[in-house]
Amino acid sequence: MEKKKILIIDDEEDFCQMMEFNLEDSGKYEVRMETKGKKALAAAKEFKPALIFLDIVMPDIPGDEVAQQLRSDEMTKDIPVVFLTALVRGNEVASQDGIIGGNPFIAKPVSIEKLIDCIEKNTRN
Repeated sequence: MEKKKILIIDDEEDFCQMMEFNLEDSGKYEVRMETKGKKALAAAKEFKPALIFLDIVMPDIPGDEVAQQLRSDEMTKDIPVVFLTALVRGNEVASQDGIIGGNPFIAKPVSIEKLIDCIEKNTRN
């Protein structure tokens, strides 16, 4: 079985590494991380992920702008983007069925089980 590629775009390197380790440890995913929003589009084009986890608060370019760039590019427009942020609480996300402003959201901190569930819900195959 081919592993699903997951791109994590988040400026918190320790958080990214923890996610990468846990997702790859499941044996189902190949993970790449990018800590700079300005490099996100190029990383997505090169890696061709099945899903992108994207932080909203980034020091160089806000996550919503990164998402707009991804949606505006022919090569990346169909890649599901899930916002992963501490700006919302888990109960806020749950009360909206995981969708805020038309976008899937996950509140930090997040369990590996919740990440895997989100990946499986938002990707094909």
